[in-house]
Order: sequence, then structure tokens, then C-alpha cells
Amino acid sequence: MTKVCVIGLGRTGMEIARVIMEQRDMRLVAAICSDFSKKAGKDIGEILGLPDTGAKIYTSSQLNYVLEKIKPDVFVDFSNYKATMSHVASISEKKAALVIGTTGFSKTDILRMKVLAKKNGSGILNAPNITVGVNVMMLLSNIASRILSDYDFEISEAHHKHKKDSPSGTALKIADQIEEGLQASGVKINESIPIHAVRAGGIIGRHEVMIAGENDKIEIVHESFNRKAFADGALKGIRFIKGKKGFFGMQDVLDLERVLASYFDKRKIPVASSSS
Repeated sequence: MTKVCVIGLGRTGMEIARVIMEQRDMRLVAAICSDFSKKAGKDIGEILGLPDTGAKIYTSSQLNYVLEKIKPDVFVDFSNYKATMSHVASISEKKAALVIGTTGFSKTDILRMKVLAKKNGSGILNAPNITVGVNVMMLLSNIASRILSDYDFEISEAHHKHKKDSPSGTALKIADQIEEGLQASGVKINESIPIHAVRAGGIIGRHEVMIAGENDKIEIVHESFNRKAFADGALKGIRFIKGKKGFFGMQDVLDLERVLASYFDKRKIPVASSSS
């Protein structure tokens, strides 16, 4: 039984907490909110509209208590990048595993996470693109850019008006996959793939890749209808990271390197190692 603690109880964090409670191989043992949240001290069941679960909500300043007394196997973080960077070291030092679904990290932040995972022998899964469907979209974009290397590629993404980072971490990863595919086909990259970002209303998440040639056009689109898509990805991440050491991405969870290599090996098309 995997003991899980959810960090961040916004709409997505609450949905993840709800779904974890439905799993037979997991137990939600705690949740962590900000120091100023009115949810602090309550039972998780209370905020989900469910019977009491026995699992309490703690504040960020009580993280060490949760680590030492409750001892979760895996933390799932859907707070914000500043909060994540304030507690990642403490979690890593206790060798608890961490699934990160937040976005907005700098390259320095990512490097720090990698160093912590290696130094402490802990497992960190950085998954700003945690939905399974969007990872398939990345794979398709990579394949398309290798085959249609003379086409033009553009990315459009839309999220709710409260999302602070723009463009999204997922859009940037899609661009990386397209550029990797183009380079593998011998195309020299002079400019970044254009990304158009929209922040409006309550849009959960939509990403589109337009691939335009002189005579035709292909569009690859992924759209999340509800936050359960994020929860489903989080479950895969929890099951993957428990007991592992190192720094990983969703491509590792879904074994996309093997899928990509297998596809192109059969067709004798050049393949480059995926950037994480």
C-alpha cells in the first residue's frame, strides 16, 4: 500500500485527492495547503464532501512533521513552482518520492531537482505534462516533424485566466519534440517554433500543433475536458516513481523512448535521443 500526500488543494489537487482515495493500492494519508489556507486542520473528507477519512490537512510550515511522523511514500505536488522549490529539498533528503505537476520552473530549478535526486538517492518525477493524452500528442508531433521536415510548425495553447506561466510548460515540451524531430531529419534550427498562448475564462487546457505545407495542412490537437485527466496521469506517476531513484519525466513513465525508437527502427528513419 502506497502512502500518498497531496501538496496543493486547488481544483486539480482536490480531484487528485479524490481519485487516490478510490485506489486499492494507495492510501491518502495527508494533504498540505498554504500557511494561510482556511482548509488547514480539517479532514480531507470534509473539503471533498465525503465522510471523514482520518487524513488531515497540514500547512506548508508543518511539512517536516508530515515527513517525520506520517512518512508518506510519495508526495504529489500541484501547488506552484515557488512552493515546490521551497520544499523539494526536505522531501528529497527524507528519500520520499515526489511527483511534480506544477509548471513555471527555470532551467536552474530543474538542474537543482536533478542534483537533489542524485545526491539523496530519491525519486523525482517532473511532469508538467502529466496527462497521458498530451504525451501521445508529443510523440505524434515528433514523428510528424521527422517525416514532414519541410513543413512549417506552429503551436497554439489555451488555459484558464489564472494560469500564470505563458507559454505553458507543455507547449514548450511540444516545441522541444518538434525541434528534436527536425534536427534528426537534418534540418538546422535557426528560430524557435512559434507558440501562441491564450489565457481566458475557465479553459482547462488545450494544445494544438499546426503543420502546414504548400498544398495541405495537418492539425494535432489535445484538449482536457475535466481535471480527471490530470488525476489519471498522477496515478500513473505515483505507481512509477515509488521506490525509484533519479530524475524522470512522463516520457519515462509511458516508455515513449522505446515506442519512438521501435517505430523509426522499423522504417530506418533517423532517431535522436529525447530531451527531458
